[in-house]
Order: sequence, then structure tokens, then C-alpha cells
Amino acid sequence: MDRKTLIQAVAKFLAGVVLVGALLFIPAGTLAWPQGWRLMVILFVPMLLAGIVMIGKNPELLKKRLNAKEKQKEQQDVVKLSGLMFLAAFILAGLNYRFGWIILPDWISWVAAAIFLISYGLYAEVMRENTYLSRTVEVQEDQKVIDTGLYGIVRHPMYMSTLFLFLAMPLVLGSLISFLVMLLYIPIIAKRIRNEEQVLEEGLQGYTEYKQKVKYKVIPFIW
Repeated sequence: MDRKTLIQAVAKFLAGVVLVGALLFIPAGTLAWPQGWRLMVILFVPMLLAGIVMIGKNPELLKKRLNAKEKQKEQQDVVKLSGLMFLAAFILAGLNYRFGWIILPDWISWVAAAIFLISYGLYAEVMRENTYLSRTVEVQEDQKVIDTGLYGIVRHPMYMSTLFLFLAMPLVLGSLISFLVMLLYIPIIAKRIRNEEQVLEEGLQGYTEYKQKVKYKVIPFIW
């Protein structure tokens, strides 16, 4: 891996830690928030380990994901809406802890943390199965339809894993209010999937047949 990409990866990781920490602990008004630190650990430790693995085994994939930017306006809007959703959810979770609005039992936080880590494992498996996986909606050169493993169960296992990841986060923080905010992720990814499948049908040979073979988009027997 070239030095520039390594520096970029480290800088983005540290910026993420600082940003999320600020969004959580400044509204909370204290650093003595166990659920806040719990989320920081389960969010950034696996992310760090995954980054180290990618540096060693697939630096080109890491470089591609670091520099990915949406080109389509519709997908840019999706990214902006997702960002606003996270801002609101994290800030409200901190305020919820500070003022004690609706504090969920701590066992819910631990269960949600377990769900988060399992979902993170699913996300890693999706990345292993699909070397064409991208942060942007696009058809890559020589891309082929992946229909094995998790892709044989649902068409978008990445969104399946991120759905559970994102819905688990506010529960880890013990905030029902933030959980309700995070439910907005469902219509957001529904919008993204509609556009993504249109792009794939137009540009990826065999995707229409794949849609007929695998009926469910995100959750088996439900969606």
C-alpha cells in the first residue's frame, strides 16, 4: 500500500472517532456514559481490525472505498439524508442521557451490542463474497453477478447487515428516541435500492435473471 492511502485511511479513522465522540459526549455533558463508550468500542475496534486486514490483503479495495463518491444526484441525496439521520440520532441519544428522558434498561444495551457485532460479522462476510462491493452505485468493469452465499438468500445482504447495525446503535446507547429516528433508514435504503437495481439491470448482464431467482431484497420472507 502506498503511503498516501495509508495516511488517508488513518486520518479518516481518527476523524471518525473524534466526530462520533463529540456528537455523543458533548450533548451528554459528561464522559462518564458507559453506553456511549460501549458503542465507541464496538464501532471502532472492529473497524480498525477490518482496516488492518484490508491493508494487508486487499489494499486496492480499501483505496477504492476511501475515495468513493456518489455521482448520481439521487444517491447524493440519499447520502445527505443518512448523514442528517445519524447526526440527529447521536445528538438526541446524548441529550436523552443528560436529561433522563427515556432510558432503556442496560440489558437491552448489551443485547443490542451483541446484535451489532453479529451484523458486523455479516458485513465482513458480504465483503469477502463480493469483491465488486462498492460504496457507490455503479457497475464496474468485468463485474459479474454474485448469487452464492448470502447473495443466494437476499439480493442486498450489505443493506441487511447495515440495517441491523444501524438499528442496534441507538439501543446500545439506551435511547428509544434515537431508535425511532434510525427507523428512517428503512425508507432511505428503499430509495437507494430502487435506483441501484435500475442501474444494475441496465448495465450488469444477468442481473434481471438474478432478480427472478432471488425474490427477497433485504430480509428473507419479509422484504
